[in-house]
Amino acid sequence: MDNSVYTISARGKKLRQPVKDYFDQYFPNIPLNKIDSIFGFIEPTSLYSGRPFLNRQISNKDYEFLIENNIGLRIPFTNHYVSQKEYEKYKPLLEKYHKKGNSLIISNDDFVKWVKKDFPLYKIEASILKEIDSLEKVDKAFELYDTIVLPMNVNYNTELLNSIDQKNKITLFGNAGCALTCPNRICYDYISKRNKILGSTNVIIRLIYYYYSFFVRRKWCMHKVKPRNLHGLIDFDIDKYYQMGFTRFKMLREHKGRKSGY
Repeated sequence: MDNSVYTISARGKKLRQPVKDYFDQYFPNIPLNKIDSIFGFIEPTSLYSGRPFLNRQISNKDYEFLIENNIGLRIPFTNHYVSQKEYEKYKPLLEKYHKKGNSLIISNDDFVKWVKKDFPLYKIEASILKEIDSLEKVDKAFELYDTIVLPMNVNYNTELLNSIDQKNKITLFGNAGCALTCPNRICYDYISKRNKILGSTNVIIRLIYYYYSFFVRRKWCMHKVKPRNLHGLIDFDIDKYYQMGFTRFKMLREHKGRKSGY
């Protein structure tokens, strides 16, 4: 019996597009009952990272659809920097989505401890931003996190993958883009710091700040510092990893007219 499940990226999803239509358009080969969760932006907050926050992606109606279809919401609260004061500020937002089946993707260990104490129904996943790329790091992360997203390039490290005991708690990328071969992921820390402003200001200020931070300033991305060939998404052999014992896969979507390096 195939017990593999998928978590779907909402990156690029427009708020007005119903989530079911989004699944059908960009992930038509994944049955609805195989979608474990979707991850993307909800309300504005300074807790995001990974991508610059501009707009909400998952609407209240989308959330109702997810609940009706037993699909979890994974919230990317992956900012490297989270103070206790900031945590207290966003407790009402955490309370809103606090239910069994939902999860938080987190990079900050202190943040995890606070959430586990106050919101125990959330599953806590260690973000790719933590760059957990050794068995020692995996074992250490499992002391605090329920599940772990491994970096894209770890898919090629068969020795490491085989050595992991709790494969059912590991999320592997089913496809990959720019982070796969990036020589120095300088964007991770940079975006965390910029999202402190992007997630806590009005739309006009947000757009101005975004333009300055990501278009005027160019040295936030290694490809802009040292360009390399860009191709698009690469698909991994999911069947191979399933045979190894992995059952959780993270899926990204292709963006028309935009390329990712690998």
